[in-house]
Formats: sequence, C-alpha cells, structure tokens
Amino acid sequence: MADRIVADTPFLRCIDRDGWFFAERPSGRDVVVIVAVTPEDGLLLVEQVRPPVAAPVIELPAGLTGDDPRHAGESLAAAARRELIEETGFDAERVEKLGACPTSAGVTSELANVFLATGLRRVGPGGGVGNESIRVHEVPRAALRSWLRARADAGVLVSSQVYAGLYLAGWC
Repeated sequence: MADRIVADTPFLRCIDRDGWFFAERPSGRDVVVIVAVTPEDGLLLVEQVRPPVAAPVIELPAGLTGDDPRHAGESLAAAARRELIEETGFDAERVEKLGACPTSAGVTSELANVFLATGLRRVGPGGGVGNESIRVHEVPRAALRSWLRARADAGVLVSSQVYAGLYLAGWC
C-alpha cells in the first residue's frame, strides 16, 4: 500500500503507512546535535521553551538540515558548526561525528546525527535566529550531573538527547 499523506505543512508532514501514523520533515530526516566541549572542560547546553511540552527544555545545541534553501547541499558537519554558532555564539575548530540514532522511531523518521565539537571560540552572541529565544548555559563537567538534577527539580525538562550525546562522547 502506498503512503497516504494525512497532513502536510512546510515543516512537518503526517503520513499513514499501512495503518502506522508518523511524522516526517519534507526537507529531509537529518538533524544535527552537538556535544560542545569548552576549553575549560565544560559543556554548552541550551534552554528554550518548547510548545509541544509547554515547558522549558534543556538540550544540546541542535538543528535541522535542509530546511533553508540557503544551506542546500550543506554537509552534516557544516550544519553542526552553523547550528552551534547560531544557538550558542561559539564556533568549533573540530567537529567529529559520534553516531546517529532515531529521535523517536515510533513517531518520526527523523535521525539525530551527534557531533563532538572541540576547540571552541566565541564568534557571536548566540541565542538563535528568527523567533528563537535560546538561553545558553556553560556547565563545568564536574557539576553537570547536579546541575541537570537541579534544573529538573525546578521543573525544567531535560531532553533525552543530552544523555545520549553525553554517552556517545564518553562523558557517562
């Protein structure tokens, strides 16, 4: 049976494939997620309100690929560097792909491509682009576990990609 498009928007499409409903991005299925390690052995995390969960969420810097024609043909590594700059204001001397994993295999076709970014230097203000309102946190490695617990205790959600990225980077 052929896919049936149930809903279609510029950024998200809902598909029925043999009775299984899921979402996909019309521009492609890849996202980049960045484990950005500072020269002081800290981790850059971002925080923003996410309407689907109606709460602020702690995340690794991340972004879509293929959603903007200005970046057509961009490699995943180049997208990771661009998203890191846009969200945090830091650029990386080196980006290394650590792995890829589905974000929620029962709900979406999206794949998270996790990169380790090192040799960071500040090149801009960060905070996102357009209507994004991103808060940047630089958390020392030694304080990371307690910092994440404190944010969760304060009602801030922590994305599972934070834990996956830390695992792939060998931080836990």
